[in-house]
Amino acid sequence: MDIQQFEDKGLAQYAYAIYSEKAHEIIVIDPGRDISPYLEYAKGLHAKITGIIETHPHADFVSGHLELHRVTGATVYCSKRTGAAYPHVAFDDGMRIMLGDIVLKALNTPGHSPDSISVVLIYGGEPRAVFTGDTLFVGDCGRPDLREHTGNLTASRNELAKQMYHSLREKLMVLEDDVLVYPGHGAGTLCGKSLGDADSSTIGVEKVSNWSLQPLSEPEFVTALLAQQPFIPKYFPYDVSVNREGAPDLQPSLDKVKITAAIPEEENMIVIDTRPQSVFKQGHLPHAINLQNGGKFETWLGSIVAPRTPYYLLAENETELWEVIRKTAKIGYEPYIKAAVVYTKGTVTMAPLPLADFREHPEHYTIIDVRMASEINDEPVFSDAIAIPLDQLRERVSEIPADKPVVVHCAGGYRSAAGSSIVADALKDKVPVYDLGEAVKRFLQ
Repeated sequence: MDIQQFEDKGLAQYAYAIYSEKAHEIIVIDPGRDISPYLEYAKGLHAKITGIIETHPHADFVSGHLELHRVTGATVYCSKRTGAAYPHVAFDDGMRIMLGDIVLKALNTPGHSPDSISVVLIYGGEPRAVFTGDTLFVGDCGRPDLREHTGNLTASRNELAKQMYHSLREKLMVLEDDVLVYPGHGAGTLCGKSLGDADSSTIGVEKVSNWSLQPLSEPEFVTALLAQQPFIPKYFPYDVSVNREGAPDLQPSLDKVKITAAIPEEENMIVIDTRPQSVFKQGHLPHAINLQNGGKFETWLGSIVAPRTPYYLLAENETELWEVIRKTAKIGYEPYIKAAVVYTKGTVTMAPLPLADFREHPEHYTIIDVRMASEINDEPVFSDAIAIPLDQLRERVSEIPADKPVVVHCAGGYRSAAGSSIVADALKDKVPVYDLGEAVKRFLQ
């Protein structure tokens, strides 16, 4: 037996492949959009992928379950509560899949979503591991506020939080302490709020260290779980719908992306410029948003740009361009690229912040903090800053006064690059707009 974990660092997402040496067969759990890693894994073992399990319709990424089914003929399993529109077999409480001498048993564990399942791996007659999807994480549990308005089944966050309380205690905590825990996400995901850095754990360790498994009453647990959850990116409900239907095959969808040498200037156009902020500030197109090709590009693209909204995509070379195109596909945004362009010029510039003057006279500037409310509460930087989270900035930019120069900051420079470009375009020539960038670290206490 072999359990292989596949990590997508940008989305802090884990997929798994379970291999039976006896059957020379593999079952994949929660595959990402790009199915090539699972095909390569199977090829290396001279094994056949015979099953695919979806623990729930994912909100934060587009799954490759339907394409993997088409390519391999593997059966897709999911809860009947999902209302899946793709070919599948129901996999709910007590149902079992035989994989050679391995048994995979379904547990309905609603809480993150009404249709969430966990999968217990039984080997040698004993439970050895549990694949918990977005129900139980290392140090945390899944958020319960993503299915109030989307999916086959909807439920209020309060209702799901109560279900999570019982799923954790009646389905997962009853497993033996030495059972390995393989979660669907790691630290950095927006599907939970305080995940640990480890990529796996055990039931016993989680009973001791995970706040959500401590001896709390149901009301105490619900209050704690609902407190200070991270924001919900715009694309989350869209991805739930895509995953219930099943996404189109990746490469044919990428082949449809239009690559051009230039783009026309249009009124109200959305341009996502992924070049480094230093290059962007030296010259960019009007209306361009400087969303750099970095670790959280996919999340912020789907937070700034609403689903089904057409946009242009720019990069500084062909390699980078195809890298960011593939990243858009992870969240199902590749069909809405009007054109993708390698771009190295631009007539619009952004001047560097006069840092010495800003440090001496911050009152002469309007300061915009684009971090989340929880971040500001935990680590305030400027007491008189106007707080507008980056995911809301395009919609709320009119709230920013234009009577003083504007300085935009976040926690490290990535979000402020995007935020300052949004504000600068909105205010145009009314007032200078500056990006505090990495210099914000000098002001942290």
